[in-house]
Amino acid sequence: MTHTSKGEANKGVQREHLFRKEKKKSAKQQIDATLEEIYNERYELSDEDDDSDWDPLEKQVKAVKWFCINCTMVNLSNVVHCYACGEHKGSGIVSLGCFASPLMPEGDIAALELDATEKPKGSFQKGFPSDSTMVGFDERMLLHDEVEMKSHPHPERPDRLRAIAASLASAGIFPGKCYPIAAREITRKELQMVHALENIEAVEFTSRLHASYFTPDTYANEYSACAARLAAGLCADLASTIFSGRAKNGFALVRPPGHHAGVKQAMGFCLLNNAAVAAFAAQAAGAKRVLIVDWDVHHGNGTQEIFERSKSVLYISLHRHEGGKFYPGTGAAKEVGSMGAEGYCVNIPWSRGGVGDNDYVFAFQNIVLPIASEFAPDFTIISAGFDAARGDPLGCCDVTPAGYALMTQMLSPLSGGKLLVILEGGYNLRSISSSATSVIKVCFAYHDRRHFS
Repeated sequence: MTHTSKGEANKGVQREHLFRKEKKKSAKQQIDATLEEIYNERYELSDEDDDSDWDPLEKQVKAVKWFCINCTMVNLSNVVHCYACGEHKGSGIVSLGCFASPLMPEGDIAALELDATEKPKGSFQKGFPSDSTMVGFDERMLLHDEVEMKSHPHPERPDRLRAIAASLASAGIFPGKCYPIAAREITRKELQMVHALENIEAVEFTSRLHASYFTPDTYANEYSACAARLAAGLCADLASTIFSGRAKNGFALVRPPGHHAGVKQAMGFCLLNNAAVAAFAAQAAGAKRVLIVDWDVHHGNGTQEIFERSKSVLYISLHRHEGGKFYPGTGAAKEVGSMGAEGYCVNIPWSRGGVGDNDYVFAFQNIVLPIASEFAPDFTIISAGFDAARGDPLGCCDVTPAGYALMTQMLSPLSGGKLLVILEGGYNLRSISSSATSVIKVCFAYHDRRHFS
């Protein structure tokens, strides 16, 4: 071999070494990737475990990865606890124990699909005390699901609602201490207050398709449009019910989430903007000033876009930003509103992950509450994503159920208790269920301290 060919061979070995090193790092780096990157990235295995060149003529090897049932993260076969959330490989939390929701067993999917096509639109529910806490939920929202898994189970999945519903039921909260509100699908006229007609029609069109995607991470099936309209309809009716004094406060246990959905685009798992629909419904009922506090770990770019020129809606968001590197990249502190509404959009961007209760409480005490109090809202909406919760695979932060409860407690008095909490993100089943339960406890405890513990 010549000197030149030896040199080229050494360079080739070095390149191969670097390539293998980068492959081994990819799994560790995955937890810091953006929402869309996590979902679409092909999972890379180390050379020892690589099964990409599986040959049907050779002896088949055992599976070398498993997906966590609690948080959906991928793990290598030689570990028994999820690297992201610690859940055991053989966990049965969805089918057994506390997360086996009594509201809709897995085997009832066929009946629910029939129900989705035949069930009437729904009507306003009467006969509950005016100081009650309402919960908006409809099992048809569980039919919104990804038809075929890509390289990774989709984190925004029906089990999120099942887990929360099961937690509330086991605590005797709902059904029990909170009252249900009948579901209805939002009308096109109501949606046109928020979204462009082209976006509304794009969502509606998905009901004709078995499977479709708005963006690589935002799926739809034939039931997704109905689920999105039900979610928006529940939020609208809860807002008008609470503002008009027919209920004290409420929690919208809904999906798909909404705060990334903008005027013209569905994105970030979101089809229709539930918080924006609720804000307009409250205004239609007579609200003059609506406060939206968004504590989802991702910036609510859709909500900000919808209200960035409005002085009647104050939008405050706390989120990971990292100089625009964290999904969706918007939400810098300099984004304050426009066209005469400067100051009615307040962004509190975190420069890193790992922020927890102390960080959020400090921001609430020194930024959120002073600004919100000066605004003096007569209706308050929380875009309650629980993906900043401890153990969430996408947020990688450290907020506890007690932290979420305290933030809810701080916001409750702002509008005389007229508060609507709307579920956004959150992808660790244990974290999202315990956090949502803590928040709802604060809601009904606000008018009955005997129930809070």
